[in-house]
Amino acid sequence: MSGNSEYTTDEMMTVAASRELHDGVSCFVGIGLPSEAANLARATHAPNCFLIYESGTLGAKPDVLPLSIGDGVLAEHADSVVSVPEVFNYWLQAGRVDVGFLGAAQIDRYGNINTTVVGDYASPKVRLPGAGGAPEIAASAKEVIVILRHSRRAFVEKLAFVTSVGFGEGAGSREKLGYSGAGPSVIITDLGVLRPDPETREFTLTALHPGATVEQAKEATGWDLAVADELLTTDPPEARELEVLRDLKERTERAKRKAEV
Repeated sequence: MSGNSEYTTDEMMTVAASRELHDGVSCFVGIGLPSEAANLARATHAPNCFLIYESGTLGAKPDVLPLSIGDGVLAEHADSVVSVPEVFNYWLQAGRVDVGFLGAAQIDRYGNINTTVVGDYASPKVRLPGAGGAPEIAASAKEVIVILRHSRRAFVEKLAFVTSVGFGEGAGSREKLGYSGAGPSVIITDLGVLRPDPETREFTLTALHPGATVEQAKEATGWDLAVADELLTTDPPEARELEVLRDLKERTERAKRKAEV
């Protein structure tokens, strides 16, 4: 199916992130952009993707996007609903989760994530939603995918607070901490795709979405962004991907309006 030129940068980001999920994997999903991308993957190329949410829903198949981890839509069509300790102890920490799918408020060059505060912890400029299960997901999932919009506010030289560890201070940091998971394998933004350097673990721009430029990506990054020698271009969204994504978001909006009545 051919690409569609009529799409937003957010749609490109969500589609690119969904393509990182392979059919049959178990995926621990965060709320927001990760949930959007994971459910798009399940509805298109990865129908057997096993979605896990930290509220205890295993094999979740929501027909609309959940507003929170406690949204009843997650339990409605799930294969099973178990306790939160079971999700973390039996599934995540025991190595049964292939992919952790996370969002972030801030991220640094080594894929460390802040979702706690901006500014001084005792007197922050902004208090963010907090950790939830993200630190455990970042530590124990076999790999982690991160999705967030690319800006200097998000891609910072130094995090105000490290909520979830990516590669710590670089190569070898995860091993010193004793983490079982391999860490973040990719960061998907509305401008392109970043992957860790195999030696240093610093995230490097490896692909640009159609229309984006290296200059844009560098300008939107709070450190001197490394760029791959052979920079790829992301395939644009296919018509089917856009159709499914837009339908999912429209159903979600209708459900929200109905709930507010």
